[in-house]
Amino acid sequence: MRLTMQTLENIRAFYQPIQPTTQVKNSEILYQEILPTEALQSYIHCFWQLKSNHKLSYSYNYLVVADGCIDIFFDRRYTCDSTILGFCRRHIEFPIGEDFDYIGIRFLPAAFPMLFGIDAKTLSNQSHVLNSILPDFSNWIATTLQSTKSFENILTLLNSRLLERVDTQGSYLDWRFYHALILIFKEHGFLNTETDLSTNLSSRQLRRIFNFYIGTTPKEFSNVVRFQYILNATPSKQTLKNDKLYLDLGFFDQAHFIKSFKSFYGITPSKAFL
Repeated sequence: MRLTMQTLENIRAFYQPIQPTTQVKNSEILYQEILPTEALQSYIHCFWQLKSNHKLSYSYNYLVVADGCIDIFFDRRYTCDSTILGFCRRHIEFPIGEDFDYIGIRFLPAAFPMLFGIDAKTLSNQSHVLNSILPDFSNWIATTLQSTKSFENILTLLNSRLLERVDTQGSYLDWRFYHALILIFKEHGFLNTETDLSTNLSSRQLRRIFNFYIGTTPKEFSNVVRFQYILNATPSKQTLKNDKLYLDLGFFDQAHFIKSFKSFYGITPSKAFL
């Protein structure tokens, strides 16, 4: 199935992954997310920058919560060392030192395999040297995005390069996978992936397709979508306790919710929400 731009926009409309740990106020750290050019917004959630405003007195740990996305990132001063991070079923931490200026590309779910033809399962739950996965793109970053260029100039170059990729690769996606994906988003990840996805595929076939496009099974991806829905709801600690949103999303009890949340975030809900 060749997807139209309007069809692909539905993924962005239904799913807004966030990385809350980088949004905590810290005068020593700059974090920002920039939208790509409009023609890329169906594929790329954002470009991002994580930068120390000065040399820190400690080694900074970059905590990434589970978001269902694939990221490519590099330190602007060392563009020869690019990294790609696949789907992660739990939070992950990167010690990135005392002085850094990272720039990243956060691909929406399914977009990276669609554009580059790489099986997302081969990237899952770990980071990889980008040169071992996409040597041409890695070399382009190393030779084109030198540290002398401004952040804005680098974004212009990334937009241009990725637009070329969209134009040459096209937008082909298995329609059965696409409909299952949208249903998971619409239900905020709270559904029975064995019985509710009505795709005319066996469970085994659907798992295989999800592994290719997402990097995990429909069930694991749904759990991440459910977690991200809670983050987007931005409950306070008190409203979470009173309204018990987690029960409406299929958690058996508070203990079940806390265990799942901590796996995805790295801390308990009481510490994540004020």
